[in-house]
Amino acid sequence: MRDIVHRHLGKVVAGAAIAVAGTAVMAAITLPGTAGADDTGGGAAGGSAAGQAVPGGDTAAAPGVVEQAPEEGARGTGTDPLTDDETDRAARIADNPRLRESSKDVEGGRGPQRLTVDLAEPDADEVDDPAAPRRADVSFYDYRNDTLVTRTVDLAAGKVVRTGVQHGVQPPLSRAEYTEAARLLINDRLGAGLRADYRDATGRDLTSPDQLLLNGAVYRAAPGAQPAALDKCGEHRCVRLFPKVVNGPWIDTRYLVVDLSARKVAAPHRG
Repeated sequence: MRDIVHRHLGKVVAGAAIAVAGTAVMAAITLPGTAGADDTGGGAAGGSAAGQAVPGGDTAAAPGVVEQAPEEGARGTGTDPLTDDETDRAARIADNPRLRESSKDVEGGRGPQRLTVDLAEPDADEVDDPAAPRRADVSFYDYRNDTLVTRTVDLAAGKVVRTGVQHGVQPPLSRAEYTEAARLLINDRLGAGLRADYRDATGRDLTSPDQLLLNGAVYRAAPGAQPAALDKCGEHRCVRLFPKVVNGPWIDTRYLVVDLSARKVAAPHRG
């Protein structure tokens, strides 16, 4: 059974087993996008034993043999997904020295924050062309000026063929961004509840994002719905975290928002 530490839950959820541990209330609630996270001892342990002898009867069928996946080639063809080699090569080509010098990542270091590397859509006149060039779209977030940078790489030619820059566009966050948001929250005064709930659940101090499993969502400001500290969320890169203790319960921090661009934590107004 999955648990959640919810400091402000306020009422018992019907059908959920509740256990109060100091400041933490644990209830069986699944947060968005996290169903099945870290479940262990699932159906395999309690299911039928395939391939075992049946008393007084025939022996059940032997377990199936799983074949090794074929070795991935260095280059794909057509609309095949990017290979690992193509992904790495596209990222290297897109992240050139000029871009690194002029941009910042989520930690404030030199170079943009890489988000995704995807196979690019073919141009309109290439849709039915089996020999159309394979291209990759490499997306970065530049924390220096809060822009989404997308660079399209021609994989055969080994060069960037176009670059797009967008403001106010907030794609899903990367793992590195979740980690930095958790680090800022852990070290902020508003993270006191998170730290206390973690101690209640584990008996240990929370000092590092590595002690949590992290999920979350981009937060955008709505007029009058948040304090002034969060008014720029949407222009800034902001996140609501859904942290989970490793091998333990969820801890509810949905009432807090981390502005990664400003490197601040704030609590939106709640009705």
